[in-house]
Amino acid sequence: MKPHVTLAMFIAAWLMPMHVMAANEQEQAHVHAKEQAVKPQSDTKKNEEHEEHEEHNEHEGHDENDEHEHNETLSSRISDDMATAVNIVTDRADSQRLRQHQVVYGKLSADPNRISHVNARFPGILTSVRFSLGDSVKAGDVLAVVESNESLNTYTIKAPIDGVIIQRSANVGEIAQQQTLFSIADFGSLWADFRLYPSQQVAVATGQTVVIMAADTEINGVIAHIIPSLTQPYQLARVKLDNRDGKLSSGQLIEGAVISGEFNVELAVKKSAIQILDNKSGVFVKNNSEYVFTPLQLGRSDMDYVEVIAGLQPGQWYVTTNSYLLKADIEKSEAEHAH
Repeated sequence: MKPHVTLAMFIAAWLMPMHVMAANEQEQAHVHAKEQAVKPQSDTKKNEEHEEHEEHNEHEGHDENDEHEHNETLSSRISDDMATAVNIVTDRADSQRLRQHQVVYGKLSADPNRISHVNARFPGILTSVRFSLGDSVKAGDVLAVVESNESLNTYTIKAPIDGVIIQRSANVGEIAQQQTLFSIADFGSLWADFRLYPSQQVAVATGQTVVIMAADTEINGVIAHIIPSLTQPYQLARVKLDNRDGKLSSGQLIEGAVISGEFNVELAVKKSAIQILDNKSGVFVKNNSEYVFTPLQLGRSDMDYVEVIAGLQPGQWYVTTNSYLLKADIEKSEAEHAH
């Protein structure tokens, strides 16, 4: 069983070598003083020159250390398993085709050519109503049966188009006259109506591609019409969209990017990769398990990519997803070092 060491014993053991060293130093100093008294002046001068030389070398070494610390690389080491676990994703730096764009906002609306209002051909009593508000119907489906006031014969009212019943004013026993009994809308296609303000109108024209973001869904469309307004300070750019999958809704707010120009660049990186360290914009370049922050000189950009003018070579792998984790790790290390 090991003996118990008290704090007092530990301090005493720590101080004992220091007392011995102090005694030895005093004895050496006494001997040195005697030697200096009998040494010639030339030896003293040589010692002084030797001490000055050592001091000079020590000063130079200090400067080199300072320079080394100042140029220290900003990097973080993470194993491949850990990088996978925290979803750090890399991509290869390469050439890209960038697309200049104008950001526009608007909303979706139903196609007015695909909305049908249904009424009775002859006045009479509704003897049967078969569909309710919100039901989907096919062209030719019987919506209601009417008994004619004149002939007392019955006739059917059928759906003229495929679609959804968005309005119903028909109940059994009511008299059908000239009122609209059903309104049916086909939402298989919608119109995206974007507002174009004067500063945007010069760069936007019919036929241009629009990348539309609607509820986390990206859709490509083409401007079919630009409609001037008599009362509003903007024009409407209209884009027809296929909605047969039913993912979009009339009235939904949307954002679009009108592509006004396209060009190729020799090298570009994803915008999501850019981080700022030491007031410099750059990316983290992967070198085995080390991720090195590399400052970049950036140029033109589009929605997803930014041109690289200097700082990166084609083919280098850089972090595109969760690069902020590497930045946070470096900043944490620097903070701990500062303390």
